[in-house]
Amino acid sequence: MDELKASTIDHWRALPELQIGDKPFRGKIMPIYEQSEERWPEEDDTSSAADDDKSATVKRPNVLIWLLDDCGYAQTAPYGSPIATPTISKLASSGLAYSNFHSTALCSPSRASLLSGRNHHSIGMGSHALTAMGFPGYSARVPRTAAGVAKLLQRNGYATFALGKWDHTPFEDISVAGPFEHWPSGAGFDHFYGFMAADAHNFKPVFFQDHSPVQPSLNRSDYHLSADIADKAIEYITATKSVKRDKPFFMYWATGAVHAPHHAPTEYLEKYKGQFDAGWDMERSAVHQKQLNLGVIPEGTVNTERPSSLPAWDSLSDEDKRLFSRQKEAFAAQLEHADVQFGRIVATLERIGELNNTLIVVTSDNGASGEGGLAGSFNEMRVVNGLQTSVKANMEHIDEWGTAATYNHYHAGWAWAGNTPFQLFKQTVFRGGQTGPLVLHWPDRITATATKGDRVSWRRQYAHITDITPTILEAASISPPEYVDGVRQMGMHGSSLLYSIDDAVAPSQHGLQYYEMYGNLGIYNDGWKAVALHADRMPWDINLRASFSNDTWQLYDTNADFSESNDLAAVHPTKLKELLETMFGELWRYNVFPLYDDLAERIRREYQRSMPSSAAPMVYWPPGAVRITEAISAAQLTKNQSHRIEAVVTMPTEGILVAVGGMTGGFSLFITSNQTLKYVYNYFGMEKTVIVSNATIPSSGEHVLEFVMALDASPQVAGSVDMSADGGLSAYAIMYIDGQPVGEQTIPAVVVGPYSMEETFDVGADFGTSVDNDEYAVPFYITQGTLDKVSIQKI
Repeated sequence: MDELKASTIDHWRALPELQIGDKPFRGKIMPIYEQSEERWPEEDDTSSAADDDKSATVKRPNVLIWLLDDCGYAQTAPYGSPIATPTISKLASSGLAYSNFHSTALCSPSRASLLSGRNHHSIGMGSHALTAMGFPGYSARVPRTAAGVAKLLQRNGYATFALGKWDHTPFEDISVAGPFEHWPSGAGFDHFYGFMAADAHNFKPVFFQDHSPVQPSLNRSDYHLSADIADKAIEYITATKSVKRDKPFFMYWATGAVHAPHHAPTEYLEKYKGQFDAGWDMERSAVHQKQLNLGVIPEGTVNTERPSSLPAWDSLSDEDKRLFSRQKEAFAAQLEHADVQFGRIVATLERIGELNNTLIVVTSDNGASGEGGLAGSFNEMRVVNGLQTSVKANMEHIDEWGTAATYNHYHAGWAWAGNTPFQLFKQTVFRGGQTGPLVLHWPDRITATATKGDRVSWRRQYAHITDITPTILEAASISPPEYVDGVRQMGMHGSSLLYSIDDAVAPSQHGLQYYEMYGNLGIYNDGWKAVALHADRMPWDINLRASFSNDTWQLYDTNADFSESNDLAAVHPTKLKELLETMFGELWRYNVFPLYDDLAERIRREYQRSMPSSAAPMVYWPPGAVRITEAISAAQLTKNQSHRIEAVVTMPTEGILVAVGGMTGGFSLFITSNQTLKYVYNYFGMEKTVIVSNATIPSSGEHVLEFVMALDASPQVAGSVDMSADGGLSAYAIMYIDGQPVGEQTIPAVVVGPYSMEETFDVGADFGTSVDNDEYAVPFYITQGTLDKVSIQKI
C-alpha cells in the first residue's frame, strides 16, 4: 500500500482541477474511501460567492409581474377608473404607483423590452411579430446579445415561469418542430403555460405547456383563461416552495385580458349592465376629475379634447348607445375578473409566508386600444383584415357579447376614455398610446407608503418599460454580465427604479427616450417631447400610406403640461429642431430605420414569406400534423389563389380531414357520420358556405377525396392586398370522391388575410374553436378508419 500511496500522490498532483457539475471539487480523492474526503459544492461557503459577490449573503426576493394587455392609463381603479380592480388597488395603497410610466405603444415590442431591458428596435422587435420585416430592427428575433431578465435570474438560482400571452416569437418557429431559441424556454424560463399569439379565445384557447400543445378547455364548461393561468401560477409557486423553500422564483404572468376578445363569466357581465350608459364623454370627464382628486395627475392638468374622428356620445342613436354600452360592459367584466384571479395568486403568497419578500410589478404593454374602430366588432379578425363592422352586423350579437360566441372588441371611444387625460390610443406615441399604469409592491423594501386609508403614494419620475429589468436585477443584487453563453452583451438601455422608492422627489434617471411605432415618431428629453401622428392615421385604418415628410410635428413641455394639451411647436421652433436632431441620432443608434407604414402589405408579406415558391404540394401526415401556425402552413396556399386539397383515406367513419381557423374565419373539410364528404367555409362568422357530397364514401378500400377551389379574380392590386371592403373576391368549389365530382357551389366571399390570430392548421382533428359549431364539436378526430395523408397544392 505504500507504493500505491506514493503513486496516488503523484497522480493527484498531475490531475487537472476536478469539478462536480460546473463547481470546483474541494474534497480529497485517495484510492480507498476511508482515506478520501467527500464534499459537495453546496457545502462550500465560498463556491456561490465566487460567481456573484453578493449572492451568498443577500436574501433575494421573489418577483411576480402581471403584464396587462391593452390596459389604458385610466382603466384601473387607482388611476381613476370606475371599474373595480380590488387587487391592484390593495397593492397600490400598500406599495407605490407611478404616474409617469411609458411603454413602446404596442404589445410585442413592449414585452420584449420589458423582459430584456433594451429598446425594442435594438432587439429586432420594432413592431409586432405579425408585421416583421427583414431588417435588424424588425426581424422579430431577439439576438443573443440581449439575454433577458429570466435567463439572468435562472442562472443565479431562480425558478422561472412564464404564463399566458407570449407573442414575440417568429411565426416560423411556432410549432412542435421548433426551433425553440425564441420561445420562453430559450429566453430563460423553466416552464411555460400559455398561448403564442397576439390574442386568444378566453373560453377555448389553444395553449402550449412548455413545448407541447394542449387545449385545457376541452370538456370544461366553466373554463376561463385568466382563472386557468392563475391556477397554474399557484401550482408552480407552491410546488417550488414546498420542495425548495429558499429558492426564489420569477413569474411573468401575462393575461389575455384586456386585449380583445373581451370575455368574462356571466356573473361579471351581469354586474356591469347599465354601468356605462352615460357614455365615453361623461366617463372621461368624471375620471379626469377623480384623477385630480386622487393626486394621480398634477393639479391643473388639462383633459385633452376628443379627436374629430370620434363622435360625441350625445350624437349617437339609441341603438348605437345600447350596443356601445354593452361593449364596455364586457371589457369591464373581463378586467375585474382578471384582477380577482391575480388576487388569488397574491393571497397564496400571503398564505405561504412569501408576500413580504416578493417584488410585485403590475403594468400594461401599451395604452387602451382603438383598433375596434368606429363601431367595435363582434369579430376582431375583421379589424386585422382591415375591415370595419357595421352597427347592424354587431347588433345581431349584442345578447351574446362577451361570451364564447363572440370575438369582440369595443368602440374606439371607450379607448379614448380609458386613456384619460391623454390624446389618442395604442399604436400612437402620444401619451394615450404609451403611458400606462405601474404599481410596485414589496413590503420588505417599500415602507414609505400612504398613511391615509386607501390613498396611494405616487412617484412622478419619468419611467419606461426598459426600466423594469434593471429594477429586478438590482433588487436581486445581480449585475448584468458582460458575456452570456460566450456572447458579449449589449448594455441595458433602461435604468433601475429602486432609487425612487426611498426618495419620492429624486430626479428621474431616465432622461432621454425615442419612440417609433408604424411610422409614428417621438422623442422625449428631460420633459420636452416632440411627437408626430404619421398621416393622421387612426389605429383602425391599416390601409393608409403617406409621405413622412408631410407629417406635422408637435412640441410639448410635459413638466408644465402633463397631458400634452398645449402644442408649443410654433412658439419654440428652435427647441423642436434641437429635439428632432437628437431623435434622428437615436433612430440610427437603435436600428429604427427604415420606416415603412403599409401595415396591410407588411402583414401580407409576413404571411406569404413561408409559402413555397414551387408548385409542389405541401404534404401532411397525421397524427402529428396538428397545431401548426397558420402563417407557416398550407393554409397560405388556400388564400388569394386557386388550390386543390387531396386526402387519402381507408375505411373512414367520420372526422376532420383538414381544418384551419375557427369561429373567426376559416374552413374545414371532413367526413360526416353518414359517410358523406362535407366542406364548410366561414367568412368572419358572417356568412358560411356548406357543400355536401351527393354520394357517400365507399366503406372499404383506399379512397382519394378532393376539394378544388377556383378564384374568380386576383386579389392583387398594385402589389398589395386590397383589404378595404367585404365581398371583393369570390370562388367556385368542386368536391370529388375517387375522381368523380360529387358536389359544387359558389363561395360568395373569401378571406384575404389571416383567419385567426391564434388558431392553427390541423390534419385529422380541429383544435381551438370549431369552424362551424352547428356541424361538429372540436376536436372531432378521425375515428376507426385511417387518414394516410393530406396534400394541398396551388393550381
